[in-house]
Amino acid sequence: MTQRAKLLLVDGMALLFRAYYATAPSGQLMINEKGVPTNGVQGFLRHLLLALESWKPTHVAVCWDMGKKTFRHDLFAGYKANRTAPPAEMVPQFDLAREMTGAFKIPNVGLEGFEADDCIGTIAKSVQADADVSILTGDRDLLQLLDRHIDVHLLQKGYGHYRSYSERLFFEKFGISPHQFVDVKALMGDPSDGYPGVRGIGEKTALKLIRQFGSMDALLDHLDLLPAGQKKKIAADLHNFHLSRKLAEIQCGAPLLFSIDEAAYHGVPKTFIEKVRILGMRMVGHDLVRSHWEMQEDLFDGTN
Repeated sequence: MTQRAKLLLVDGMALLFRAYYATAPSGQLMINEKGVPTNGVQGFLRHLLLALESWKPTHVAVCWDMGKKTFRHDLFAGYKANRTAPPAEMVPQFDLAREMTGAFKIPNVGLEGFEADDCIGTIAKSVQADADVSILTGDRDLLQLLDRHIDVHLLQKGYGHYRSYSERLFFEKFGISPHQFVDVKALMGDPSDGYPGVRGIGEKTALKLIRQFGSMDALLDHLDLLPAGQKKKIAADLHNFHLSRKLAEIQCGAPLLFSIDEAAYHGVPKTFIEKVRILGMRMVGHDLVRSHWEMQEDLFDGTN
C-alpha cells in the first residue's frame, strides 16, 4: 500500500504580516548589513521551521498574494479598500521572504488575479484524495476548506502555538459544516476585508440562522419564518448578501499549475544556510536546522 503524502500549505502573507507586527512596535526591525529590515522574514521563517518540526510533512508549498487586484476587486470596488498600505520597512521583505523560501527549496505559489487563499484551496482540494493536507494560516476564512484529509491550523500568540481544526472539531464548536461557514460570512460580512454582508446581522445571529435553515438559499426561501426585524434587514440587503457570498467563498478551481512532486521536502538545504549568511540574518536556535548543519553554529544564538 502506497503511503499517503503529508502536504503542508503555508499562507505566506499571513505569517509574514504577523511576524512583522509582532516585533515592529518595539523597534526590533533587525536591520542587516545592507540596511534591509529582516524582522518579518526572520519571524516568517521561524513560524515555518516550527511548523515543519510539528507536522513533519513530506511535501511543502508556500502560497502568496500576487499584486493588489483580484477578481474580487472586479466584483466590488470596496474590497479591502479600508486597509492601509504596508509600512515602508515591510515592503522589501515581501520579495525577501519569497527569496528565502526558494532557497529552502520550497515552491512559492501565486497567481495574478487570485489570492493566496484561492491557491491554497485549489491545491488542497486537488490532492486530498492522495495526501493529508495541513494548512497553516492566521486567517479564519480558510476554515471553510476543512474537509476529509484537510486540517487547518490557526496561528496563536507567540511561536509554535496553534488552534487546530479538523472537519469534525469545527462542527462540534460551531454546529455547522465548514462549507456552511461561507453563508455565515455572507450574512455577517467582514470588516477586515471591507465587504458588507447584511447590515445589522452579526456573527451570533448569522450562525443561528444558518444552523436553523442550512444554507443561504433555504434561508431566502423561508424569510416569512423570521422575526419581522430580521426579515426586514435581509430583504433590504439582498444585493449585499449575494455579493458578500461571492466575495467570501474561496475559489478552489483557480487555473493553477501545481505538481505535488515539485513540493517534496527533503530537509534544510545548504542553499538556505548560505542565504542566511549572505543576507546577514541570525536564525534563533532551531533544532531542525542545527541537526542538519551542526558545523554552522555561528548562525545560531542558542536560545529557544
